[in-house]
Formats: sequence, structure tokens, C-alpha cells
Amino acid sequence: MRERSLLITGASRGIGAATARLAASRGWDVAINYTRDETSAQAVAAEVRALGRRAVLLRADVADEAQVVAMFNTLDGLAPEQIAPLGGLVNNAGVVDVAARVDEMSFARIQRMFAVNVFGTMVCAREAVRRLSTRHGGAGGAIVNLSSAAARLGSPGQYVDYAAAKAAIDTFTLGLAREVAAEGIRVNAVRPGIIVTDIHASGGQPGRAALLGPQVPMRRAGTADEVAQAIVWLLSDDASYTTGSIVDVTGGR
Repeated sequence: MRERSLLITGASRGIGAATARLAASRGWDVAINYTRDETSAQAVAAEVRALGRRAVLLRADVADEAQVVAMFNTLDGLAPEQIAPLGGLVNNAGVVDVAARVDEMSFARIQRMFAVNVFGTMVCAREAVRRLSTRHGGAGGAIVNLSSAAARLGSPGQYVDYAAAKAAIDTFTLGLAREVAAEGIRVNAVRPGIIVTDIHASGGQPGRAALLGPQVPMRRAGTADEVAQAIVWLLSDDASYTTGSIVDVTGGR
């Protein structure tokens, strides 16, 4: 396999960190994007290097277009000894908020939800396409977007705004996949269900996965490593004829 690097947004924890570790074990160099927690990002980089692959840290808030463009430009400027050429993108960075009805939500909350979860994904994908597409002189590659089972469940009484943002990711994935299918880029999405990660605590419900896990058909919550397996498969050459797909990793939910 030719050497390639993978840029993962929000890679300092949870599904992003699990994907970084698994991708490194499968031969990818990893560019680790983070917003604030440099200590955790450095720890993930150390794990990637321990697996024999190269890692770089790229600090950027994906909700800020200028920071995203600067991040990709920085990646462009790195020497081959630092990291292999870009071959994949995982749009993992995302946020939730505290449980609330729509009639209780502020405009600032809704704006943040879409700025990170939708606009950030779209701008990162745009920059990746500009580098990977054969139309632009690239060698092709793969993009995996992180959606959520909330996109088809709606999350009433909890976070309809988050569900709506992730539904936008589903549609974006399908459209972009068809747009660049003849340009050497495959675009897919993974829709996790109830997964044990820190994101629940950031939404004010640290015990949510333990509470809801027994209600899932498989009677448990999933793990970040289980989601990473689907992501890394979609990135791999084993998924060479798969594009425009949305893979549920939900335990049957």
C-alpha cells in the first residue's frame, strides 16, 4: 500500500482518537486536529508513533473557515519525512448541547450546532476535495463523515438541533459522493448510536450511555473502537466500490 496520511478532526478523544489508533495500525500516518486539549492530542500522537506511524498536531476550530484553510495549508507545507501525502479525511469534530425543547433553544445554540457539525464538515470536505480530486491534480482518496442515529430518530425533547445538523450531514454525504465519484474520491458516512464517549458529559448527561444502553436491541452501548472499525474500513481499499453509503453502528437501534 502506498503511504498515505489521514486527517481526523476532533481527534484528541473519543471516536476520533480511536480512529487515529486503528488507522495507524493499518498503515496510515495521522494528522490530529484538535481545538483546545493539546495534552490529549499529544497523547494520541504518541500512540500513533508507538504503532510505527508518523503523527502531526494541527490546532484549528472547524467552525472557523480561516482556521480550516490555514490547517490544510500547514499540512500542505509539511515535508514527506514529517507525514505522508494526504489520502483521507474523517470529519469527526462535533458538538451537542444540554437537553432542551426547540422552543427553549437560543439562536446562539442553534448557530453553534450548525457551525461546528455542518459548516465545519463541509468546509473541511471542500479543502480535502481540492487536494484529493483528480480534477485538481490529486491522486484520489476517501472522506468519511460522522453522522448520528439522531438524524433518523429526531431526538425530540433532547436535541432536535443536533439531529437536524446530522441529517444535513447525511444529505451532504450523498450529494458530495455523487459529485466526486468520477474524480477518485469516495465519500461515505458512519451513523453511531449510543456510544460510550465524553460527548454525553459535554451535553450535561455523563451517564446517558449507561442509562440508554440496555434499551438498545443488543442491550448495551457501543464503544468508540467499534465505530472506528467502520470508519477505517470505509477509508480502506477494501471498500473500493463503496461510496454514498451511510453505515449504521447502532446495535440495532
